[in-house]
Amino acid sequence: MNDLPNIDFERLDLPTPASLEPVGSLDHPPRILMLYGSLRERSFSRFLTYEAARILEHFGADVKIFDPMELPMVGSVPETHPKVVELRELCLWSEGQVWCSPERHGAVTAVMKNQIDWIPLEQGAVRPSQGRTLAVMQVCGGSQSFNVVNTLRLLGRWMRMFTIPNQSSVPMAYKEFDEAGRMRPSAYYDRVVDVMEELFKFTLLLRGRTDYLTDRYSERSERARKAIDRQIGKL
Repeated sequence: MNDLPNIDFERLDLPTPASLEPVGSLDHPPRILMLYGSLRERSFSRFLTYEAARILEHFGADVKIFDPMELPMVGSVPETHPKVVELRELCLWSEGQVWCSPERHGAVTAVMKNQIDWIPLEQGAVRPSQGRTLAVMQVCGGSQSFNVVNTLRLLGRWMRMFTIPNQSSVPMAYKEFDEAGRMRPSAYYDRVVDVMEELFKFTLLLRGRTDYLTDRYSERSERARKAIDRQIGKL
């Protein structure tokens, strides 16, 4: 991630990368893709995403943030559109993801849902989302709500992702960020640190085990039936 201001993490007494590392787990940094759900110039979901990205980078993660600007509505263009290709390649690259959306009419924004809808459950023999870890966050214009994170959890389940238990909901977000878009110290910031720490740990713990965890009886049976059908067809 480029062009992010430095922050004095020692002053905040955050966990060190070494303290979060299971033995032998960091043969490469955890690869985290971050999605946010707003196109506004002063977007609090983008600010929160960048704040979380700084924390993840401090822990030692390799972080990439997808810019949803100019991503067409799902189904309106071919899958070869550059922004669609970019999003799907980032999903394949990732080991974990962070989804952050504002609340709009009690739900996720169209910008957020459009990104998720462009991610196929399966792409040939490849699964862009299955087995990835997922952390969910939301920003609220008023009092604290959990509508968005609840919806994102449902979407993560449908995408067969491992959504971590912790989550972040920031109420009255306009009060929590300064003019530069940096999050002010608060209990809400501390919760963001908790969520990113938990995501980092779960991503390391599941590394190398996702194929085993997503291996399903129904899919094995279907493959076996197709193999038998192919053999019969050759007779």
